[in-house]
Amino acid sequence: MTIAHDAQGAIEPLPRAGSVRRAVSERLRSALISGRMRAGELYSAPQLAEMLGVSATPVREAMLDLVREQMVEVVPNKGFRVRTLSDRELDELVEIRLLIEVPVMAEIARTCEGAVADGVRALEPLALDLEGAARDGDLVRFIVLDTEFHSTFLALHGNETLVGVIREFRGRSRLYGLQKLADAGALEETAAEHREMVRLALSRDGDGMTALLRQHIAHIRGEWARGEDAP
Repeated sequence: MTIAHDAQGAIEPLPRAGSVRRAVSERLRSALISGRMRAGELYSAPQLAEMLGVSATPVREAMLDLVREQMVEVVPNKGFRVRTLSDRELDELVEIRLLIEVPVMAEIARTCEGAVADGVRALEPLALDLEGAARDGDLVRFIVLDTEFHSTFLALHGNETLVGVIREFRGRSRLYGLQKLADAGALEETAAEHREMVRLALSRDGDGMTALLRQHIAHIRGEWARGEDAP
């Protein structure tokens, strides 16, 4: 069993204030998204707890949350391994999202009036916050805001089951090794697409929304999910 201790693999200790479990969860999720916790590596709760400067209990609880999100998997009697998504899994997730999200978002755009239009306008500040997170290279905040934006947008269709399904698939395709993309400014282009979604919906441009969503979801397969291997 190995834990990386070099500069890339280090996880900074936590501050002492605030909710320990929440802070542990955020720090571990950040380590996964940034690539400090590497795909395929095996990590134990006690070793992670020592790196974070906390007890093993909140670390174990946070890792089990990440298991439910399918970001890591349990290795009995040893710890947790960071999952690696295969090309086939990524293709399947993208296909499902294209089949569900694209027509739903296009329908929201075509029927965008009254309360639906009000809901879309309310997403404009969130879209701006997303761009700010991208500029700052704050990957964890970016993922949180991105999930909130898409979930809230899809909820305007009125099908909560659909929102839950898409949230699950988005969780399964969350990314490792995003730091290079953030350093290169690649996240800013993706973030800017959210404001364009708002504009297209308010313009009731269903065809434009279809084209943009196909492009937006394709980032998962083309740029985001490839992480360090992105061309």
